Parts: sequence; structure tokens; C-alpha cells
Amino acid sequence: MFLSHVWGLLTNPEMEWKAIRKEHCTITKCYCSHVLLLAAIPAIAGYIGTSQVGWQVTAREVHRLTPDSALQIAVLFYLTMLVAVFSIGKLIHWMGKTYGSKQGLPSCISLAAYTATPLFLIGAMLLYPLLWLNLLIGLPALAYSVYLLYTGVPIMMGVPKARGFLFASAVLAVGLVMLVGVLAATVILWGAGIGPVFTG
Repeated sequence: MFLSHVWGLLTNPEMEWKAIRKEHCTITKCYCSHVLLLAAIPAIAGYIGTSQVGWQVTAREVHRLTPDSALQIAVLFYLTMLVAVFSIGKLIHWMGKTYGSKQGLPSCISLAAYTATPLFLIGAMLLYPLLWLNLLIGLPALAYSVYLLYTGVPIMMGVPKARGFLFASAVLAVGLVMLVGVLAATVILWGAGIGPVFTG
């Protein structure tokens, strides 16, 4: 069922992780029922926010992207999120042996996908791209995603809680490194002339 675990992850994550583990979801099913839909929220909201609403750096001037430029960035952002979920799942699978886990790749990708749920949902705030407001709302969502990671690793990966804490910390570190890598790639592309195009 589409998005069947979203409410449970927000209200009772420990019980929901157990339900997710029992499903033995395939990679395709995980993507089709969860990732493809939720990753579209920040991409679509970002497109609308940057091309229609715009943002202000000074009190007088509103900055907007051209629709073509906003669409290109939204599509690249969407694809980056899809690749990031798979990559982190693959890294969880690779690190699993170190922490005594014998779970297959589909479980690892499910862990990565469902952990990102709050970040996907909060992406709706990009409809109104105001930096201080986005940070104010986004930081609690990020904190809850970290909480989901620490709650989910022991259950999904079948490791004791003490070892799960270390495992989750390693996954978090890998996720932060990937984020820095994506930001660095963005800066390099913008420096090479492949960047946003503003209206007017």
C-alpha cells in the first residue's frame, strides 16, 4: 500500500520499524510505494517556490528563477534524492558485516528510505523559500530523521542496541559526508557556469 508506514513512523516508530522488517520489502516495491512519491514533495515544492514565489535577500528585491532553470534544478534534485537513498542503503549493507548484521540489500535500502521520511515531508516548506523559516522548521525534521535512524538500525539490521548505536552513528557520518559531497559538486557546477538562471 502506498505510503502505508508514514503515520506509524511519526507516531510509534519502534512498532512501525518492526512492521517494516516483517514485510521483507523488495527494492522496487520500496521505491514505488514510498521513495518515488515522497521525494517528489521537495522537488515540486522547490520548483514552485523558486519560480513563482521567490525569495528576498534585501527588503526590496524578490529573486525568482526562470521556469526552465527551476525545472532543471528540480529534476536534478529529485534524481539526487533517489540516488542518495540507494547509495546510503548500499553503504549500510556494506557496513553491516562489521556490526554483525546479515540483512540483505532490500532491508538496508528500506532503512535508508524510511529514515528520510520526515525530510521528504518537510520539503513542502520549500513552497515558501524563506531561509530562517525553512531552518526553523527543517532542523526538528532533521533531528527526527536522526532519531528514526537510531531507533531503526537495531530493529532493521538485527543487531543489539549497543552495537546499533555505533552502527547508526557510522551511517550518520556517511550521510553527512555524502551531503558535503553533493554541496561541493553543486558549487563546482555553478562555478563552471551550470547554475540557476534568474528572471529579470
